[in-house]
Amino acid sequence: MKMTYSKRFKEIVKVLAKYGFRFLVYTKNHNRKKSPENLRKAFEELGPTFIKIGQILSSRPDILPSQYIKELSKLQDDVPPENYESINKVFFDEFNKNIESCFRYFEKTPLASGSIAQVHNAILKNGKNVVVKIQRPNIKEQMETDIYILYRIIKLTKIKFKESLIDPEEALDELLFSTRQELNFNLEAKNTLKFKKLNENINFCYVPYIVNELSGNKILTMEKIYGFKVNNIEKLKKENYNLQNLGKNLALSFFKQVFSDGFFHADPHPGNIMISDKKICFLDFGIVGTISPRLKLLLNEGIMSIVHKDTDKLVSVIISISVKKNLINRNKLYEDVELFLINYLSTSLKNIKISVLLTEIFKCTKNNNITLPKNLILLVKSIIMVEGLVAEISPEIDILDIAIPFVKSNNKFYYFNDISLENMLINSYNFTKNSLNLPIKTVELIECILSGRTKIQLKFNKIDDSINQLNKMVNRLSISLITCSMILSSSLILYFNIGPKIYNVSLIGIIDFTFFILLGIILMISIVKSGKL
Repeated sequence: MKMTYSKRFKEIVKVLAKYGFRFLVYTKNHNRKKSPENLRKAFEELGPTFIKIGQILSSRPDILPSQYIKELSKLQDDVPPENYESINKVFFDEFNKNIESCFRYFEKTPLASGSIAQVHNAILKNGKNVVVKIQRPNIKEQMETDIYILYRIIKLTKIKFKESLIDPEEALDELLFSTRQELNFNLEAKNTLKFKKLNENINFCYVPYIVNELSGNKILTMEKIYGFKVNNIEKLKKENYNLQNLGKNLALSFFKQVFSDGFFHADPHPGNIMISDKKICFLDFGIVGTISPRLKLLLNEGIMSIVHKDTDKLVSVIISISVKKNLINRNKLYEDVELFLINYLSTSLKNIKISVLLTEIFKCTKNNNITLPKNLILLVKSIIMVEGLVAEISPEIDILDIAIPFVKSNNKFYYFNDISLENMLINSYNFTKNSLNLPIKTVELIECILSGRTKIQLKFNKIDDSINQLNKMVNRLSISLITCSMILSSSLILYFNIGPKIYNVSLIGIIDFTFFILLGIILMISIVKSGKL
């Protein structure tokens, strides 16, 4: 095992160095312009696990700059299939049965072969057509090994990644989490069943059923869907689909998932959304997003604050949603959000893309030491993908024109949900009681001011840093004065040749002079290094 790890480590370092990423290990300069393309090529050469890592990274605009996202999006799961014997062994390890004993027919040549799994056509004993998704042998161990090697490379690197958007170790934590989610087919089966139940009453929406007895941690057996990709415009036109209606239904389905269910498909690319029997069919629930009731309310308020150009409300929503890294300068955040509203909402909403809107809000948060929670990052990515699909299907549709009316109608009476006669009576009583105390409190405040007993507390952020800097300056000045005086006194001792002598020169004078000259040099070096000469 150690030999395998060591060999793989050397291989990864060698390939990264080959494509100009030796800066991860050495401090040499690299060609930044070609970095995105070279990173994609390096991932392709490093094989299935790195292809999957690249695909996960390509959906994370919070981790990588846009040029990397665009390049890594080109990565395709064009991976040679595993042989039938290897796949059969994975199946046997999962169910303690061979493939032949569980199916009437099983197609040995895979329908599709990806970096994590491959999909085979099959027929159940009862005659129903299904597809069987089977993980590649040892893929989980391989992917985790590669990610841990990347951890080690990051720790060994001699640069500090000052220009990176986030801490590289944090990005790898995210990768490890996403990988484990996708490799857990039990979780995917549960997500599929939940999504199916939540959308069972939507006429234009369909989700394939899961064959539970032939599904496990590494195997997923589900209904075979006969259809075509949702963005196959030629096929849609040939079969006389109403593209305007289809685009609208796709957008409405997604907003229903987010604002009504709080459970949405987080990887809605064309390969995972098909058209079958006049319905939109969702596939592959390896990655889903969840929205809490509180976050749903905040998102609703955020959308309405954008519509009404309410800067104060939008700032309040951003702060409520976000995770704060450091102290937030509310004035700067307010100015950034106000500038964003002026620049992007000065024209009609019809001229605004929701992807641009979200990207700009995302930049505002980043520039103000604010991090969005994971589920919200997934939502942003998913909305951008859905908007792209809707634009392909029906370019004249503006997704904001669908989102805003949906949010309004879906939450029309939300603010009245908690209103009851009992709550009104209690709140009225509390308000009346506090109002009666208001004159007394006002008189007390005036008396305190007149008697000089009023105290005003002022809080200064980061004042300790300023005091520390002042202390350093005073200490340096003190050392400088002492050093100068001692050099002067040493010079006088040497001049008058006082005390014990060596080679007829004052020993005390030599020692003092040498010591304080060295102290002066050290002080100068310290000042130069501080950059405040």
